[in-house]
Amino acid sequence: MAVGNGELAVLHSIEGLRLGTTSAGIKKPGRQDLVLIEMDEAAEIACVFTLNRFCAAPVQIAKKHWQSDTPRYLLVNTGNANAGTGQQGLQDALACCDAVASLTGVSASQVLPYSTGVIGEALPVEVIEAALPAAIAALDSNGWADAAAGIMTTDTRPKGASRQIELCGKTITITGIAKGAGMIKPNMATMLGYVATDALIGKAQLQAYLEQAVNLSFNRITIDGDTSTNDACSLIATGATGVAVHAGSQDEQVFLDALLELFIELAQALVKDGEGASKFVTVAVQQGLNESECLKVAYTVAESPLVKTALFASDPNWGRLLAAIGRAGVDDLEVDGVSVRINDVLIAEQGGRAASYSEEQGQRAMSQENIVIDILLGRGEHACKVWTTDLSYDYVRINAEYRS
Repeated sequence: MAVGNGELAVLHSIEGLRLGTTSAGIKKPGRQDLVLIEMDEAAEIACVFTLNRFCAAPVQIAKKHWQSDTPRYLLVNTGNANAGTGQQGLQDALACCDAVASLTGVSASQVLPYSTGVIGEALPVEVIEAALPAAIAALDSNGWADAAAGIMTTDTRPKGASRQIELCGKTITITGIAKGAGMIKPNMATMLGYVATDALIGKAQLQAYLEQAVNLSFNRITIDGDTSTNDACSLIATGATGVAVHAGSQDEQVFLDALLELFIELAQALVKDGEGASKFVTVAVQQGLNESECLKVAYTVAESPLVKTALFASDPNWGRLLAAIGRAGVDDLEVDGVSVRINDVLIAEQGGRAASYSEEQGQRAMSQENIVIDILLGRGEHACKVWTTDLSYDYVRINAEYRS
């Protein structure tokens, strides 16, 4: 179950970057589950990683290698998270880096490993090593679509986006892929995301761009409130066009607008393919004193099991919305100043049910596949948006059967 048609967009190639996808049979024989991404020597890469204290072995190694050397390869496996695996997990992640290095002629510290899948099981290093020659042979600048499929776990469809803009008379391309359908409430990252551009951008500047884009996209989604042990997101600038993005320039704003648009498209694609999702829900909170309290309210509503099950049932149980807003931890909230709408239907105001509201109106609004919950706090000028799903029977089934 997923929202929308989920058709994969045309993913434009990025000069200076190649992707190769193959099957290692990590969890299921024949499944495309190993992706290798190769960057030119001149490329810069920015990264953000999960803040989960039980972060996976590949996260620890990738972070260390990224900070200490100039990365040339990203190695991504699905079917096994290599998380909760202790010292052996670190050795296994390093062994995979060594294997890539020996086949490509780079140092092991120039390889960043990424894993996603079941937590607590040993990484099958031997099958990954055996599949690496095929991944290298498959390296292609047009390998984005295959890679988008190759990084999937419980996703029902691949996710990718691409943008092209004109800077200094040249076409600049931004292309990215992401995966994730459950265990999603990113904290400085997403489940797995890889975005690249052929613009020329320095490392510090690129890092700032990534953090800004992530904060307004992947850090604004929640499927189930669970931050993964393996979250990671990378932004690569190959510089192949020779067109530099200068801080403070008009061109910079054009680039940033396109970058954020792409990140939001990817983040929303994760939500639309959330495990068991039948609704795509925008929780828009306005008139807050600051962004922090807006986010408190938005996430409390978006992650309330009672709200999410009402969304699945198309039940306009507006009392659950008021209860969630009221327990969000907003200091001195005057409930008489709060109003709530669902798809432009005024549900509640002045501390209770709106005089104009009818159950029929609420039912029609809640029956839509795309739902917007507008919450006005009536106490300031700040606003935010969070994107989420409903909570269905299928979510429970998928996660109950995940290891079987």
